[in-house]
Amino acid sequence: MKSLSLIVLLSMVFSCNTSAQKKDDQLQNKTAFKVTKTDAEWKAQLTDDQYQVLRKAATERPFSSPLNNNHSKGTYVCAACKTPLYKSEHKFDSGTGWPSFDRVIEGNVAFSTDTTIGYMRNEEHCATCGGHLGHVFDDGPRATTGKRHCINGDALEFVPAKS
Repeated sequence: MKSLSLIVLLSMVFSCNTSAQKKDDQLQNKTAFKVTKTDAEWKAQLTDDQYQVLRKAATERPFSSPLNNNHSKGTYVCAACKTPLYKSEHKFDSGTGWPSFDRVIEGNVAFSTDTTIGYMRNEEHCATCGGHLGHVFDDGPRATTGKRHCINGDALEFVPAKS
């Protein structure tokens, strides 16, 4: 009887489907976004590197993006759908080799949980098209938000501020 109870209990624990999991499923399926395209359409629109990062959640090599050392005033937008994601005044040099920001433009970035490398990380996506941007960590500047939004440069385009 104890064995049966244990089996039932374990099956309940491992079959739970929480609202957080449903949210992650929506992000993975890319069906809840305003901009949706077929895989072929994304491949035609994006460079190979952009496609790998934005649609396949790849990570570019550190220090490979020219945006890492960009210090101009302006806005960083999604390379896939042009949604404004980060402002230049919130960018900082984290020393990690990826463009880093201490905050997002509210409402334009969606979050999910990533466990692909064996532990949990907070993954960032464009809230408009679902494109993978990078991850957010709690080791950012303490004087502001304490957050480090570590973003792939291939996921971004820079729009300079108008003078």
